[in-house]
Amino acid sequence: MLAFTMSTAKAEPAESLDHFLAQLRADATARGITPATFAAALGGVTPDPAVLAAMRHEPEYGKPMPAYLASLVSPTRIAAGRRKLTQWAETLRAVQQRFGVEPAVLVSIWGIESAFGEAADRWDVFRSLATLAAARFQHPLFRNELLSALTILQQGKIPRGQFVGSWAGAMGQPQFLPSSYLRYAVDFDGDGRADIWSSVPDVLASIANYLQKFGWRAGLPWGFEVVVPQKFDFRESRGSFRQWAARGFHRADGGALPDAGMAILFFPSGASGPAFLVTGNFVVIKTFNNSDAYALAVGTLSDRLRGGAPVRAAWPADDFQPSRGERMALQRRLAALGFKVADFEGHLDFDLRDAIRDQQRRFGMTADGYPSRAFLQRLGVMAR
Repeated sequence: MLAFTMSTAKAEPAESLDHFLAQLRADATARGITPATFAAALGGVTPDPAVLAAMRHEPEYGKPMPAYLASLVSPTRIAAGRRKLTQWAETLRAVQQRFGVEPAVLVSIWGIESAFGEAADRWDVFRSLATLAAARFQHPLFRNELLSALTILQQGKIPRGQFVGSWAGAMGQPQFLPSSYLRYAVDFDGDGRADIWSSVPDVLASIANYLQKFGWRAGLPWGFEVVVPQKFDFRESRGSFRQWAARGFHRADGGALPDAGMAILFFPSGASGPAFLVTGNFVVIKTFNNSDAYALAVGTLSDRLRGGAPVRAAWPADDFQPSRGERMALQRRLAALGFKVADFEGHLDFDLRDAIRDQQRRFGMTADGYPSRAFLQRLGVMAR
């Protein structure tokens, strides 16, 4: 997973890599990048056709929620995560003391991003970023990321050979883009460099620092599964935990609702499936990967690492999750109806889910904020 948002915009007209690098050199020099560093990073680099192929591949959307969660919150990953919690308990306590993020959440993100460091990267970061930038894919994102990577190399703490990552330049065990590395990577083991490739203390502290900087609140749960009372007024989507308790909600695991804090009611697969009350920390997890499904996977995996039970309510047998194209079409349609849309890249934030609720009420449908196939068709969005 990547700590940035993949754009649906078409790549702008590409330029030759040689021409692109010649233009880049002036900006690199202005940032203090020496000719020696520039040559070490990009000397002799050629476009990577595999990166170009990956660039044209749409990120996966539309996978049924239970299948998605099963793939990320697997018995193997739960068992491995529990071992990591024990193995790195002292480090995790120290990280939590400094950044306020609980160990199970950190280990969950670590496990999902890189299988606890066992999923080896194989792409040369500079070649990947140069290929994407010259193709003007998401311009100027990858051009700026390439300059950030050059800055890291110029600092002299990370050797050139260690710059391996995903096809899109996401680096190390937490899968940080170079700009995220510069902002959030932490030297927690005290060796003088933030090594997110091979230092587990640095990896865990960097993830925690990222979450803290985006507003993580210590002691606040990400959320939990709840039981929806009968005759619930689905117009209610937000409120304090005390308000949710007054509305008749209780936790599916029998635990008590927190005394303080706010929560949003979230139906990943509609009112016929599991329901969750999620907090601001759930939204913070989404800054790591802008996906409700991803944040739900991180949250449920963290629960399982602490000994919690799986999701209790049954998922719909015919669970439908809109494709990326369907989500984008939905956003355009809601914008045309006058609703505020944060982006047109297929991401459904909770404001957009409230807009869906508004339209569902108009159509006489259950206002659960879930874009079902029937809802999309009623709105005039073609659904598979």
